[in-house]
Formats: sequence, C-alpha cells, structure tokens
Amino acid sequence: QLQLVESGGGLVQPGGSLRLSCAASGFNLDDYGIGWFRQAPGKEREGVSCIDSDGDTLYADSVKGRFTISRDNAKNVVYLRMNSVKPEDTAVYYCAAAPVAGVCVLFRTVYDYWGQGTQVAVSA
Repeated sequence: QLQLVESGGGLVQPGGSLRLSCAASGFNLDDYGIGWFRQAPGKEREGVSCIDSDGDTLYADSVKGRFTISRDNAKNVVYLRMNSVKPEDTAVYYCAAAPVAGVCVLFRTVYDYWGQGTQVAVSA
C-alpha cells in the first residue's frame, strides 16, 4: 500500500535549521512528483516546494534561499532542508505525491497521496 511518512519536525530557535524527511513505501518515488506543503493554525494549507522526476524544483517566494528540496531515489526519500527558519515557518508540514512523474506545482489539488504531517515550531 502506498504510504508517505514525514519525520524530522520539532522545536527549533529562529535562525536554526531542520531537515524534514518524507519516506515513501509501496511505490517508486521516482514515478511521482513530490510536494511539501504546510499549514499553520488558522491558515490554509500552502505549497512550500516541489520536485519532479527530473530533479526540477520550485519554491514558494516565502522560502526561497532558505529551504532546499532534494530526493534520494535509492532510499526512496525526499528531504526538505530548512535553514534560517523564522517564527512564521511554524506549521504542520506535509509531503504529498502526484502520480505524474513530471509534475511540480504548488497546488494541493494535483496531489493524490499525503502523509500524516510533522510539526515544526520555531520559537525563541
């Protein structure tokens, strides 16, 4: 069965770093476009970054220059490295998979499969 499991969240101080992981099982991650989304309390879920099967990436303006998405096909894992985090980065972070290898967009509707989320809290 297809599963996505996020990990790596936690409490971090402003300016610090985290690396989130999205482990895929039951399918070949290389056949899917993968997106990272986040949802803060009282806000809509928003796209953060995505990566397609060719390694093309896209970032929301709010995280450009600070976050980096990457993929390890051998391990079937997608990562989101978060540097220079800000309090406004506080949210539950979700990874999602679209069954189109070349897709990389920051819209929720194109992603069919979602993980359970991992909490990131940025606070001094």
